[in-house]
Amino acid sequence: MSDRNKIVIGTRGSMLALWQAEYVQRTLMTHCPGVEVTLTKIKTTGDMILDVPLAQVGGKGLFVKEIEEAMLRGEIDLAVHSMKDVPTVLPDPLHLRSMPKREDPKDAFLSAKYAKFADLPQGATVGSSSLRRQCQLMAVRPDIKVESLRGNLDTRIRKMEEGLFDAVILAAAGIRRLGWGDKIKEYIDADVCLPAIGQGAIGIECRKDDEFINRVLIEALQHQDTWDCVVAERAFLKRLEGGCQVPIAAYATIIREGGGEKLRLAGLVGSITGDRIIRDSMEVAVADGEKAGVELAEKLLGLGAAEILKEVYGKDVTGY
Repeated sequence: MSDRNKIVIGTRGSMLALWQAEYVQRTLMTHCPGVEVTLTKIKTTGDMILDVPLAQVGGKGLFVKEIEEAMLRGEIDLAVHSMKDVPTVLPDPLHLRSMPKREDPKDAFLSAKYAKFADLPQGATVGSSSLRRQCQLMAVRPDIKVESLRGNLDTRIRKMEEGLFDAVILAAAGIRRLGWGDKIKEYIDADVCLPAIGQGAIGIECRKDDEFINRVLIEALQHQDTWDCVVAERAFLKRLEGGCQVPIAAYATIIREGGGEKLRLAGLVGSITGDRIIRDSMEVAVADGEKAGVELAEKLLGLGAAEILKEVYGKDVTGY
């Protein structure tokens, strides 16, 4: 089936990024026997800036820009990303082509001292790199101290184990993929902490005009439920012009019952301190997921999210 004998994958160099890229590599080698599939590690801006919270250095795009530039130069054929790192607007010659099956999208509670989030004592220090998590967890426990925690997963976990934090909150997906699931003390329910847009999903980006790569990716690596859900979540984020500077969350699921299927989308916008959270959900036909993302965003804007976003962005986002 091959009209090419080599495929080059671009990836970040972290343990998790390499796991994801190697998973794609193995899948493509199985699907395209005889085609050599190699990896190229690329250091991104986000990998180089580890001492500043993402919200202060530009947020989304920091982990993909250099990889996309390599693809535009023709040095790599495709890129493997964590979907929660991917901006909603991509350079025009590039597009997202497929998403493998999503891992568990929930956030995970890890602690050397406590069995679950509710057990944390007054004033406990919690490490997290996410304003989204900070907002929702402080809404439940305004007494805790959420402190910035950057770095690769192994670094973050080590800091917790060394006693620098009473607990850390991380994406369950990455921990499970690296085989560290036994370190998770509790999976935090989405009703308590709604996941990040695309959390747990891997996205494959390539050039629009590369017919071979486009065909191979969709044949070997596409999981339609994951695609439909993440597209709806990203539409919500795009309408809100969201980045890492404001707590925004969305999580879509496919519900199958009574012989039919629907897409349920929950979305949230909150203040950094968690004193204001605007949240709602809707159910639609699966084919209408992208439209639902925009409609749910509009609904939250009308319910008060517009004021929160204006405080952060310094502009009105209610109009197009």
